[in-house]
Amino acid sequence: MTRRAYGFAVGLALAVGILAWVASYRYNLPLRDPDGLAGPSYIRLPAIVLIFYLADVVPRALIANRGFGNFRSSIKEYTRKRWDRSRVQLVVVGLLSFYVVYVAYRNLKGFLPEVRYRVIHDQLLKDLDRALFFGHNPADVMHALLGTGASAHILSFVYVSFLLFVPLSLGAALVWSKNVSTGFWYVTALCINWVLGAASYYWLPSLGPYFANRSIFLDLPETGVTRLQQALEAGRATYLDDPYATESVQSIAAFASLHVSIIFTAALICHYIIPSKYVRRSLWIYFVLTALATVYFGWHYLIDDVAGLAIGFLAVWIGAKTTGHALRKQRQPPSPGDGIIGVFPPASSGASGELESGSPAAVGSVAATGAAADKDADWPLAADQPSRSDSSTGSTSSV
Repeated sequence: MTRRAYGFAVGLALAVGILAWVASYRYNLPLRDPDGLAGPSYIRLPAIVLIFYLADVVPRALIANRGFGNFRSSIKEYTRKRWDRSRVQLVVVGLLSFYVVYVAYRNLKGFLPEVRYRVIHDQLLKDLDRALFFGHNPADVMHALLGTGASAHILSFVYVSFLLFVPLSLGAALVWSKNVSTGFWYVTALCINWVLGAASYYWLPSLGPYFANRSIFLDLPETGVTRLQQALEAGRATYLDDPYATESVQSIAAFASLHVSIIFTAALICHYIIPSKYVRRSLWIYFVLTALATVYFGWHYLIDDVAGLAIGFLAVWIGAKTTGHALRKQRQPPSPGDGIIGVFPPASSGASGELESGSPAAVGSVAATGAAADKDADWPLAADQPSRSDSSTGSTSSV
C-alpha cells in the first residue's frame, strides 16, 4: 500500500487531534474517550476487527477441511497469505486514524456550547423548513403521511442501527476488502465526514427540532429513539452544569446530519465497487429510511439532511482523490466462493465438480465488493483435497 493511500488520513487525524487538545486547553474542558454500549472506542474497535477476522477465517478453514482436520495449519497459512504488510498497515493505520478523528470529533462536538456560547440558529432553520414546505412543518407532514404507530418503531430501529452500522462497516472495510487501497478509501471518507461534520456544527450551531420545540413530537410512541433523546438531553444538562462531573460528552447538535452523510458515503462507495445489486439496493434503501427518520423524530431540520448529503459526497470525492481512486464504477464479477459476509471458501473439484467462472453457480455468487484482488488468491486446502488450477480468490469482500 502506497503512502498516498493512508497519508491523508494520518495527517487529518494529527491535525484534528491537535485541534481538540488546543480547544480543551483553551477553554479548560476535559478530553474524553466517549464510551459506547460495548466500552470505550480503544477496546470496541479492535474487538470488532478481531470478530471480522474470525468470521472470515474460521468458517473457511472448517469448510475447506471438512471439519477440524488440519484446521490450525489452514488458519495459519491463510493468515500468512491474507495478512501481508499492506493488510496490516490498513488495519493498524486505519484503526488509529479513525480512533483519533472520532474521539476528537466527539470532544469538539461536546465543546460546542462553551466555544459558541449562547449562539443558536434553530429559529432560522425552522423558518427555512417551513418556507420549503409552504408554511408547514416537515415533521408534522411526515407524521400525517406515515402515521405515528408502526412507522415510528420501524424508523426508530433504522435510526438507532446507525450506532452499529459505523463500527461494523469500518471492520468490514479493514478486514474484508479485497483491495487494501479500496478499504482505505472508505476509512478516509469516514474520517472526512467526522471533521466536516464538526465544522458544520460550529458554523451553524443548533439543537434540532425535538430539543428546540418538542411539542410537535408528543404524539410519538416511546421507542429506542425517544429514550436516546431523553438520555442525550440529560447528559447535556449534566455536562453544561459541570463538565468535570461526568465521564460523558455533550452530544446534541443538528446542522449538519452525519447520519445522512455517513450512510450516503457508504452507499455511494458501495455503488461504485460492489457487484451485488442486492447489497447496493439495500444500502440505498437504508439511506432513504435514515434520512426520513432524522426528520420524523426531530433530530434534524430538512436543510440539515441536505447539508449532510453534501458532506457525504465531498467525503467520497476527497477520499477518492487522496487514495488514488476515481468516481466511477470499479466492480468486478464475483469469484466462486465470495459471499455476502464472506465466510464461504472457493469451490474445489473435491465438491460436486469445479465451478467454472462463467457457470450459473459462479455468476450467482454474491460478493460484498468487487475491487481488484490483492495477495489472497490461494486458499490453503486440506491435504485430502485436490488443488485448483484457477486463481479465483476466496477472500471476503466489502467496502
